Amino acid sequence: MVDHLANTEINSQRIAAVESCFGASGQPLALPGRVLLGEGILTKECRKKPKPRIFFLFNDILVYGSIIINKRKYNSQHIIPLEDVTLETLPDTLQMKNRWMIKTSKKSFVVSAASLTERKEWISHLEECIKHLLTKTGRQPCREHAAPWIPDKATDICMRCTQTKFSTLTRRHHCRKCGFVVCADCSRQRFLMPRLSPKPLRVCNLCYRQLLAEKKKEAAAEGRQTEPARSALQGYEPSSGDDSDKSDDERAEHWPADTEFYTSEVCWSSFHS
Repeated sequence: MVDHLANTEINSQRIAAVESCFGASGQPLALPGRVLLGEGILTKECRKKPKPRIFFLFNDILVYGSIIINKRKYNSQHIIPLEDVTLETLPDTLQMKNRWMIKTSKKSFVVSAASLTERKEWISHLEECIKHLLTKTGRQPCREHAAPWIPDKATDICMRCTQTKFSTLTRRHHCRKCGFVVCADCSRQRFLMPRLSPKPLRVCNLCYRQLLAEKKKEAAAEGRQTEPARSALQGYEPSSGDDSDKSDDERAEHWPADTEFYTSEVCWSSFHS
């Protein structure tokens, strides 16, 4: 299908339509040989609450964003190279069913589909694209993945000290290494993790000690001493790690309580018919 659709007018029109929906806030998506294979709405388990997100699967990238008006306007575009993606099927919870994790070196997160069949189709198409791409480039599958963030509502107390209770005044933070929800006292350190960011990131005390020990071990092996990159927390930015939480909350009143986010006229099998 990819070879058949590459560089065709219909494929170019579909990619142009996606670019138009993201508008000036999105990046150009059209490239020679790039094919749009399918799209759909999945529920992404975000930091504050599960939210609907539009996903587009291309033969080399996965693109997703927030929904302003379905089929017409999206924002907060995220582009994930498929070479960096690993998938993991997850068990159902009381709140979410048909779940799986999309793991990458920079960010990992959980999504869920409307049905078991839909999840199987998404995973099947993703795995096929990843396999084809790795074979084509000769790269090995990614072995290191960023930890997914534990949702805020998963715990009312710090997951490290288990003493501090969160409230309006006592904020939740996330360790960028383990993804745990922690209090300020248990996450006063920053550590430079180049794989995730060019800037030192907030980590919990336990992960900081582990990272520091690894750093010292590496330095000793190289015959030199290296000080960890860190800085004081004055002016430290709020814990976020999620896409457009604020704008979603501001738009909440526009989403009826009974909105069906999974109704679609287009299914995988007929997407290119």
